[in-house]
Amino acid sequence: MSGKIPADIEIAQSASMKPIQEIAEDIGLSEEYLDLYGKYKAKISLDVLEDFKDKPDGHLILVTAINPTPAGEGKTTTNVGLSMALNRIGKKAITTLREPSLGPCFGVKGGAAGGGYSQVVPMEDINLHFTGDIHAVTTANNLLAALLDNHLHQGNALGIDPRMVVWKRCLDMNDRALRNVVIGLGGKANGVPREDRFDISVASEIMAILCLATDIEDLKERLTRMIVAYNYEGKPVTAGDLEATGALALLLKDAIKPNLVQTLENTPAIIHGGPFANIAHGCNSVVATKVALKLADYVVTEAGFGADLGAEKFFNIKCRFAGLKPSAAVIVASVRALKNHGGVKKKDLAVENLEALEKGFGNLEKQIENITKFGVPVVVAVNRFPTDTERELRMVEEKCSDLEVKAVLSEVWAKGSEGGTDLAREVVRLAENNEGSRFKFLYDPGESIRDKIEKIAREIYGADGVEFTSKAEKDIKLYEKLGLDSMPVCMAKTQYSLSDNPKLLGRPTGFKITVREIRVSAGAGFLVVLTGDVMTMPGLPKIPAATRMNIDKKGSIEGLF
Repeated sequence: MSGKIPADIEIAQSASMKPIQEIAEDIGLSEEYLDLYGKYKAKISLDVLEDFKDKPDGHLILVTAINPTPAGEGKTTTNVGLSMALNRIGKKAITTLREPSLGPCFGVKGGAAGGGYSQVVPMEDINLHFTGDIHAVTTANNLLAALLDNHLHQGNALGIDPRMVVWKRCLDMNDRALRNVVIGLGGKANGVPREDRFDISVASEIMAILCLATDIEDLKERLTRMIVAYNYEGKPVTAGDLEATGALALLLKDAIKPNLVQTLENTPAIIHGGPFANIAHGCNSVVATKVALKLADYVVTEAGFGADLGAEKFFNIKCRFAGLKPSAAVIVASVRALKNHGGVKKKDLAVENLEALEKGFGNLEKQIENITKFGVPVVVAVNRFPTDTERELRMVEEKCSDLEVKAVLSEVWAKGSEGGTDLAREVVRLAENNEGSRFKFLYDPGESIRDKIEKIAREIYGADGVEFTSKAEKDIKLYEKLGLDSMPVCMAKTQYSLSDNPKLLGRPTGFKITVREIRVSAGAGFLVVLTGDVMTMPGLPKIPAATRMNIDKKGSIEGLF
C-alpha cells in the first residue's frame, strides 16, 4: 500500500461528482421528492416513508469500533468504503452518517467525512454549514431559552424557580469560556440575573429529538414534552407550558428532512443529524435510516466512538424507538490502535510489538462480546496501515478466529471500494444468514434507574459496580417521584476507555463507574447519565485545527481534513 496518498481535501476536490438528481434516480427517487441545495446536495421529502411503505426494508449494517485512540481506527472511512464495496459486488447500498459538528471540526478532529479514497462529498460543504440543520437546532434551542427568560422577566405566571432552570443555551463551537456564565445583568430592564451554562449544539435535547422523531407530528409532541425548569412546588415546566412548540417546529421544518449527497464513487449517502456519542446517543436520524432502508438492499450506518458507547445506544435507544433490527455489525480496529491500547506510545507504533498487540487485543475482545450480547453477528474490519507487519496482522486474525469471529483486512482508505470487497462479502454472508431474529435488548426500560445503569456498567464496560454521588441519588429520587424513571438510559462517558477514566486503556478490570449526575430528556425519551469528567461543552486544544485552515482568492479551501 503506497504511503503517498494525497490529503483528504485534495482527493475530495478532485472527485467526479454526479448531479444529485442522478444519484437520486439511482435509488428510485424522482425529483418531486427532492429539495435541491445546489448541484450536489438535496433534502429528501418525508413523503418517501408513506409512498414506499409497502416496499420491504433492506439489511441494516452497523459500523462500530474499539475505543478510539490517537493512533486511528477509521470508522467513518470504513462505513463509506463498505457501502461502495457493496455496490461494487452488485448490491444496492446506501451509507448513512451523522452530520459533522463545527466544534470538533475546528478543534481536534478536523473534518468528519471519511478519509482517503473513501469519503463523502462535497466534503467542504458537509464539514462546514452543509444544509443548515445544526444551525436550526441551535436557533430553536436558544429561542426556547429566550422565551423562558422572557417569561421570568414578564411576571413569571408559571411560578418558575429561577434556581431550577435546567434548559441551557447552546453554540456549535468548542468554547470552554461558556461553560459557566451569568446572564441578566444590568438592572431590571435586562432580565432576571442568574447563573447559566452553554452546551455544544449537538448536545442539545433538540438535536436528540430531531434524530428520533419519525415525522413533524412526532417532532412536535416530543418538543412539547421537553422539561425546561421546575416551579416553586418542584413540578416540571415544559416547552409546551411556555407555548413554544409551534415556533420551534417552524425552525426545524426543513431540518427534519434527510440530506442526500454521494461518495467519491457516487454511492448514495444520506447524512442527517448529529448527536454527540459520549454525551448523547450518537446516531444519525431515524428518518434517514428508515428512508434508506426503503431505497436500498443494504444500509450501512454508524454509531459514534466505540461499541461500549455508540453501539450500546444504537441498540438500546435508536433500535428500540424505531423498531429496527440490524442484520450484522462491523467492528473497526487497527493494529496501531490495538498496540496503543496495549501501552505503546503514539511515536513508537510503527515498530512491531506483538506483546503489546496481544495485551491491547483485550479491548477488541470486549467489544466483540458487547455486540454479541445483543444477538447481532459481527465481523472485524482491520483497517490496514503501511507500518503493519504480516505477523501482527496474522495475530489479530488468529485471535479473532479463536473467538469464532472473522477478521478481514480493509484497505478502503487507500483503494476505495476495491479495498473493501472481502469485507463486503463477509457482511453479505452474515446478513443473509440473519434476519434480525436473534436481536435483543440489554435491559427493559421498566427496570429501575439503578438497575439499568448497573447492567450497562457491568455487562458492557466490565465494571465491578456503580457508585452514585449524593447529587445522582437526589436525581433518581426526583425522577422516580415524577414518574420519569421508565425510560432508556443514555450514558455520558469518556470515549477513550471502557471505564469512566480515559487513562485506563485496553480491557481494564477492578474498576467502578461513578455516576455524578442524571438529567432527564423527556422529549427525547431517555435519561442522560453523566459519569467521570465528561463535559457538555468541549474546549479547543492548544493548537486548534482552525489555525491550519484557509481559503484562497479562487475559493479553494486548505487545511480542512
